[in-house]
Amino acid sequence: MSQVLKRPYTVPYRADIDGLRAIAVLLVLLDHLQIWHFAGGYVGVDVFFVISGYLISSSILADMNSGRFSIVGFYERRVRRIFPALLGMAFIATVLAYRYLVPAELVNYGKSLLASLGSVSNIFFWLQSGYFDGPSLRKPLLHTWSLAVEEQFYVFFPIFLVTIRRLMAKRQREAIWTVTGISFALSTFWVYHNASTAFYSAPLRAWELLLGTIVSQRYLPVIERRFSRHGASIAGILCILVPAALYTGQTRFPGLLAFPPCLGAALLIAAGETGPSLAGRILAWRPIVFVGLISYSLYLWHWPILVFQRTSEFLVESNGSDRQGKIAVLLSSFLFATISWRFVETPFRKGRLRLRRSDLFATAFAGCAVLATCAAFFVESNGVPKRLSPTALQVAKFVDYEPVLEWREGSCFLVAGSRFKPDQCLQGTPGPNHYLLIGDSTAAQLYPGLTKSFPQLNFSQVNVASCPLMLSVPDRMRSLPNCLDMAHFVFDRYLPLHPVDTVLIAGGWQPNDLPDLGQTIEWIRAHGMKVVVFGPTDLYRFPLPQLLLESLRKGGSGDLDGQVNLANRSFDNTLRSLTRNEGVPYISMYDEICGPEPVDPGPREDGCPVYAAPGIPMFFDSHHLTPEGSMVYAEAIRKHRHLPLELR
Repeated sequence: MSQVLKRPYTVPYRADIDGLRAIAVLLVLLDHLQIWHFAGGYVGVDVFFVISGYLISSSILADMNSGRFSIVGFYERRVRRIFPALLGMAFIATVLAYRYLVPAELVNYGKSLLASLGSVSNIFFWLQSGYFDGPSLRKPLLHTWSLAVEEQFYVFFPIFLVTIRRLMAKRQREAIWTVTGISFALSTFWVYHNASTAFYSAPLRAWELLLGTIVSQRYLPVIERRFSRHGASIAGILCILVPAALYTGQTRFPGLLAFPPCLGAALLIAAGETGPSLAGRILAWRPIVFVGLISYSLYLWHWPILVFQRTSEFLVESNGSDRQGKIAVLLSSFLFATISWRFVETPFRKGRLRLRRSDLFATAFAGCAVLATCAAFFVESNGVPKRLSPTALQVAKFVDYEPVLEWREGSCFLVAGSRFKPDQCLQGTPGPNHYLLIGDSTAAQLYPGLTKSFPQLNFSQVNVASCPLMLSVPDRMRSLPNCLDMAHFVFDRYLPLHPVDTVLIAGGWQPNDLPDLGQTIEWIRAHGMKVVVFGPTDLYRFPLPQLLLESLRKGGSGDLDGQVNLANRSFDNTLRSLTRNEGVPYISMYDEICGPEPVDPGPREDGCPVYAAPGIPMFFDSHHLTPEGSMVYAEAIRKHRHLPLELR
């Protein structure tokens, strides 16, 4: 009888919650695969947090109320739930990483693997975040950040509950509400101060899991009437789907905007507690429930499969179109998820592979030890460079390249958290040779080449990440760090008092920015200064070093096949027309280094060189020039006598 009393509480099964899991994971997949218009599908992770908080809190507090709670027993259930599928995915991902990642990436993968095994990958990826952070699609374990947030929460949550129940047992409701409110307030504030911290931080995400706790303990009014249940469930679905459709990668998230999807999840769960609801019946449909049952494995597998397909095309060759790749990733993700759920998750939790507690912990430790050994080998060997040819190794150096010094990041090229340093960035010498380079990273990439190719000119530099710096700052850029302040500095304070000879303008403009660009040109000329506008650079579908490495891996020399997005070439003609109408000089990259007089006899893509020098790509990502590429561009400008303007 005593054994029965000690058995942990099991939350009654609800098919609608599995259906809600399905909605959450499908939104994440739609976002990551860029299918339809669900750029805000990342809210599915927040839905998962609420569900997790509801289920785990129900179990913990029920056990505590009946005197059955055990910390060891709690973590045994967590290990059974999390580790078998996680380790299975990690083993396969490690094999693929060794096969396809370049040395620097393999070192980073090893570190991320160690962080994932230690449930601190959210902290690891947070420390890596920044303007020059490598593309997400080069990080096979990036998605484990959310698992780390949950595990960190569940380290402290039981301790918090035990402490509250001992010190102020009658104040548990108030304590949970207070911590929830503090976490939500901090998240809302911090997303404007440092969005990466708000995104990856467990304390700033804790309110989402605690919202599930609040629902599980019925700290909100219970939804009992049938009509109310139907209304709450429909409102809940809308609170999830509308943000998923409207939010984008530029949305300030999480913070306040994470509240609607979390509220939607809470409403759906609460509506199903007292009886069936309209949306709940749909979510309980068996095909949707099945997706919910495999949702954990589906979440684990879809991301590394997507990473290796996008970077190495290990499933199918896309031939310039990723439609086939998306289909292959989707089908493979469901296949691996189903296998993982059927033969790994379920057997370890309640099937023939269910181990005794001691054996479970020993097996999990052994699996972690093997993976940790692999990770340590990757790091200590500097990514096992002998896997690649000398040319590939040279190209691979640019996969995670960061032109911090060349662009003078943090002083003259401003990113979040940096401050402009006039003494370093502005030349004190007025006169005909003073050129001011303004714009975003599209302008900053020109600085290394211009300063070396034109030593007789004095270049000042004011560049802000993602902000082209125009007289009138577009609404979408006003909230960007430093954007509005530096635009006011340039046009209200600096240029009126310190007119330069020529203003060089470059930026990642959009078509609706052209009227503002035209006004900016007119303002500069009206203040007695000359203007030169630089056109866009090439835009590749994926980072150029990645494309070159894949070509080399297949035995090619760097020849690419339709990997350039032609939108920038079309926009180049639009900008040319604008500057012609304004009567100002225009410098086009396509005129300077592409076309009938190639600057490099090596491989080319649609007429433009892909290498700035042997083994050195023109671009270090999909559209930013390497310093060597910047030199090639600047030398072509000098050769064609487009600068200084007196030589035109």
